Amino acid sequence: MGAGEQPPNEQGAEVPELEALGPGGPYRAHSRQEITDVTGAVMARMSLVPALFVNRAMKALHAATPLPADERAGALARAAELFRTATLGGLTVRQYEAAVTGVSGLPVEVVRVATRTCADRVSNAYRSVQLARPAGAVADWRDPLVRTSQAVWTRRGEVLAVHVPGNHPGTHGFWPEALALGYRVAVRPSTREPFTAHRLVLALREAGFGNDQVVLLPCGHEAADAIVRGADLAYGGDEVIRQYADDPGVLSLQPGRSKILLTADTDWRDHLDMIVDSVGRHAGSGCVNATAVLVEGDPAPLAGAIAERLAALPSLPPHDDKALLPVQNTKAARALEKFVLDRAQGTRAWLGGTGFVDELGDGSAVLRPAVHQVDSAHAAQLSAEVPFPCVWVGPWSREDGVEPLRDTLVLTVVTEDDDLVQALIDEPTISNLHVGSHATHRHRPGLPHDGYLGEFLMRSKTVVRV
Repeated sequence: MGAGEQPPNEQGAEVPELEALGPGGPYRAHSRQEITDVTGAVMARMSLVPALFVNRAMKALHAATPLPADERAGALARAAELFRTATLGGLTVRQYEAAVTGVSGLPVEVVRVATRTCADRVSNAYRSVQLARPAGAVADWRDPLVRTSQAVWTRRGEVLAVHVPGNHPGTHGFWPEALALGYRVAVRPSTREPFTAHRLVLALREAGFGNDQVVLLPCGHEAADAIVRGADLAYGGDEVIRQYADDPGVLSLQPGRSKILLTADTDWRDHLDMIVDSVGRHAGSGCVNATAVLVEGDPAPLAGAIAERLAALPSLPPHDDKALLPVQNTKAARALEKFVLDRAQGTRAWLGGTGFVDELGDGSAVLRPAVHQVDSAHAAQLSAEVPFPCVWVGPWSREDGVEPLRDTLVLTVVTEDDDLVQALIDEPTISNLHVGSHATHRHRPGLPHDGYLGEFLMRSKTVVRV
């Protein structure tokens, strides 16, 4: 496991408490939920606050005054370093990573990388939001440019509700941009993996954001609705947020369905490393992992080559430093296996066609890779997204055009056809386009993930001064 660290429940101590972090400080609620690892062992008990507590917390956020802009930038940089290195909530960074590994089933090395990635995003949050600001607007009405007809970039509200899914710790790297813009933020942690949200809020508070600037509100569904209702805007990807998908004040994270397209003027053999990396990096758990690969021509040789590479990945417990595949509770893994195999009917299975669950004997199971070949670029399976290396490979033709590539978070296209590239850029449902042999998971701070969060949180306002 590295550095001799163990998950909290293997320390010989009592199971730790994950307290709510309200305006008055840490709060241990009477109602608590057990957080279990992939074997079923209890890792922590998390306080669940009632709607009354939520309502009071939301009022406190609304009443608070944002930190000055320069203080926000410094606090975010300090929080990033604390998140990456400090002991927070009684957990060292290695103990935190072991806990995340235990409950999520992600390989420990994936979690370690996610710690650094999340810290980098938080550290760069203030700079990143400035990149989202329109060129015709300034950040402060006192800027002398306002007197020369420059607009002012201003918040659409004051309080943001965050309901982030627990599929990967990296999802928490984006919402601190709201703090950079002066929002106060209420975070509801995922019951699947609450450790990252808890650690990040602790780091932000220790770095200088007050208890009335950012709160952690673990709760049930009724109180979760109260968080959304009590905020000006809401952001996230869990079932609560999806209930408000048609509300313009709610930004709902959608499935990634990231894809790769290779046209006939390229040789897929030259790009096999990139394709396999796009499918398997992060243990295949992220929205930026490729779940569909389309090739102009016969897809069979490519599907076979991908399957051969992925078949070599070992089945190991998630805390093993050499683990590369995700692990789930055996019951959940079998349910996912049935889900995929039911949808794979009528396809050609190159890998995992008779099953992909590899039980470890402790109540958990490795999700081994699956590769299936479909016979059309319009096959329904190409829209499936599951949290392990599972990819559908199919044919594409010029007659198919852009339509099969719609509703994609990241599309990597390897082609010499500039007209096709332009058509893909023009397609509004493709959020990010990588032209050339660039893995779908490639990203850096400052680039939009699914558009800039600042585009949702801010608006440009005319301010006339003389």
